Amino acid sequence: MDDTAVLARFDAQLREHLSPAERSGPVVRVTRELGGWDGVVWSDLTEETADAAIAAQVAHFTGLGRGFEWKTYAHDGPADLGERLRRAGFRAGTPETLMVAETATLSTEAALPPGITLHRATDEAGVRLMMRAHAAAFGTDPAALGAMVRAQLAASPELVDVLVALAGEDGEPVCAARMERYPGTDFAGLWGGGTAPGWRGRGIYRALVAARARIAAAHGVRYLQVDASEDSRPILRRLGFTAIGTTTPYRYGDGDGDGLDG
Repeated sequence: MDDTAVLARFDAQLREHLSPAERSGPVVRVTRELGGWDGVVWSDLTEETADAAIAAQVAHFTGLGRGFEWKTYAHDGPADLGERLRRAGFRAGTPETLMVAETATLSTEAALPPGITLHRATDEAGVRLMMRAHAAAFGTDPAALGAMVRAQLAASPELVDVLVALAGEDGEPVCAARMERYPGTDFAGLWGGGTAPGWRGRGIYRALVAARARIAAAHGVRYLQVDASEDSRPILRRLGFTAIGTTTPYRYGDGDGDGLDG
C-alpha cells in the first residue's frame, strides 16, 4: 500500500469532498442535519487566513446554539493550527492515529469468545443496546451518539452497520461498533469498538473488526479507516492496519465527540 497516495485519497474523498457536507470558504463542515455530528472535517488555511476562518466557524455554530469539533490532522496547515484553535477557545482532545488497511488483506473470521453473540442493531431497541455498551466501555453519556445513529439509520440504513456484542443468556451489551460506508469513495470508516472493562482482552474487539471487514468486502469497499486510540493501535497493527497520520480533535463549547475505535 502506498501510504502517501492513500493519505491523499483519504483527504480528497473523506475530507475535502465528503458527502454530505457543506463548504464554507476554505473550510468543509458537517452538521447533524446532514446526518453527522457538528464539526469541521477539512480546511485549507494559511497563516494569513486561519484566524478569520476559525472565527467564522465559531460564529456559525454558536449562532446555532451548539458546540462543535474541529478535526485536525498533523499535515493540516498552518503548522500552528492547533495553537490558534486553543487561543480561540477550543479544548484539545486526545490525539489518535489514522490507520488504514486494504480490506482484501484482512481476516473476515469473527472468532467470538464463549458466551458472546453478535447482534446487528437496526431499530430503536438495537440503538439502546449500542448506547448501553458505549456507556459501559467509555464511561460517557451516549445520548449524542444515539441521536446521530438514529438519524443515520432513518436516512440511510444501507450505509451504516451497527454491531453489538452481547454476553450471556441475559444479553448484556459489552461492546458496540459500527461501520459507515461512503458512496463514491474507496473507504469505509470503523467507529466505536470500546469494550466494557470486565470483558477486555478476550478478542471481542478483534472479532468486531473482522465482522465489519466481512461486510465491507461484500460491498466492495477497498480501504477501511480507523482513528485509533493508544490502546487499539497495536491490535490494529497486528490485524494488518498501517498508520498513515495522526489526528487531534479540538472541541468548542459544550458536549463531547463520539467515542472512536478503541
